Amino acid sequence: MTRDAAAADRRRWIALAIVMTASFMDLVDVTIVNIAVPSIQADTGASFSAVQWVTGGYALAFAIGLITGGRLGDIHGRKRLFLVGIGGFTLASALCGVASGAEMLVAMRVVQGATAALMVPQVLSIIHATFPAEERGKVFGMFGAVVGLGAVSGPMIGALLTEWDLFGLGWRPIFLINLPVGVAGLLLGRAFIAESKAERALKLDLVGVLLASVGLLMLIYPLTHGREAGWPLWGYLSMAGSLPVFALFVAYERVKTRRDGSPLVELSLFRVRSFAAGIGVQLTFGVVTGIFFLVWTLYMQLGLGWSPLKAGTTGIPFSLAVSTAAGLSVQKLVPRFGRKVLQAGAAVMAAGVLVYIAEAERYGTAIAPWQMALPLVIMGLGMGLIVAPITDAILAEVPREHAGSASGLINTVGQVGMALGLGLVSVAFFGAMPEAVAPAAAGEAFSAAFVHAMWWVVGVLAVVLLLMCALPRHRPAAPAPESVAAAAREKEQEPVLV
Repeated sequence: MTRDAAAADRRRWIALAIVMTASFMDLVDVTIVNIAVPSIQADTGASFSAVQWVTGGYALAFAIGLITGGRLGDIHGRKRLFLVGIGGFTLASALCGVASGAEMLVAMRVVQGATAALMVPQVLSIIHATFPAEERGKVFGMFGAVVGLGAVSGPMIGALLTEWDLFGLGWRPIFLINLPVGVAGLLLGRAFIAESKAERALKLDLVGVLLASVGLLMLIYPLTHGREAGWPLWGYLSMAGSLPVFALFVAYERVKTRRDGSPLVELSLFRVRSFAAGIGVQLTFGVVTGIFFLVWTLYMQLGLGWSPLKAGTTGIPFSLAVSTAAGLSVQKLVPRFGRKVLQAGAAVMAAGVLVYIAEAERYGTAIAPWQMALPLVIMGLGMGLIVAPITDAILAEVPREHAGSASGLINTVGQVGMALGLGLVSVAFFGAMPEAVAPAAAGEAFSAAFVHAMWWVVGVLAVVLLLMCALPRHRPAAPAPESVAAAAREKEQEPVLV
């Protein structure tokens, strides 16, 4: 390898570390706030509804903006949108950390979610455009490990920062911790990330943006806030009304494709088996994570009465298992066994949940963190076998010019799935609890509801396993027929590098 080639190779791996760190920062920020909610409420005097918006406002803005953020990267450059996103996210984090009241905190959390929607889709797009197909397996294995770590690290980091009360700032360091990471990412990103965009000129589909945003708002808002509002009639009407909006969106996208070839969502991607099946798996697996992580937190802190720090450190075995399995799955297992690895992951994760159910029923409220370690390790191994290969499976046949749009869709369906899971918590968990619980019996009631919810998780994992049967048996070696023309253009001209 020549000196110039070695330097270029080093630059792209540094770029990978930068975008993965940004992705980890976003994943942590989704969950880190939950642990600090009591402290935020006590300090700001916020109402329960306002506190819900601190978490819900971020999730809503993030989910609505993902598809648009991904397409903007295709049009204007993925590096440019990544830098705009991480810069805005860092600034919003700083303003969250110095918020004078609940109103300002909620507003800045919405801005945080919107800027994260510009930043996050570019991560997969940059990976897709920077690394050749033969290296993406290893890269997505690393990405899966980051996803697993981020999913369970947020509560632990939030617990540590809140309990340490650094400089007497209380809950504020959970946002201020993003500042050095964000500034470093912004400076290093400018220096090391290569610019890439769609090969041909695309235009932003403003009508598509409006229809997609309205449809997602009508679906996700009732799911994330319906339980607190008592599931009013308007919530069901809103969710039902989202279906014709999405139908209108699809019809318009078809017209837009024929008119100028610049739709917000490239519908032809859904004719690619690996993409369509992978999106279905991503959506359903999002339901699993939405149910499990919220119920798990409620069970440990409210049911068992554990401190945030104790609850957070209990998840360490899970995190380590996810990271280990994610790295092995793509690099060693998928090339040899194909989709059987993902199917094994769903089966292993379901087995871990069954062991957790047995442990919870056996030990009741006396269960200790070490007794949770075995089921959490089994679940983590199963999750690691899914989260890394599924991204590679979805993007395997996607032309580079549509990488941003596809990445936005991957993240969006995951968010919609999590929102569905959070909505189902009202049935799977709270529906199994008595309306009035005496304080002395709260632990037993929460433990019973936890077991009930875990059976729901097992059921949804069975659906995930069935959907995985539609995935290609092995990673495709060649583009699907629908993307042959795009692949031919890729051979003639690589993505624009600036």
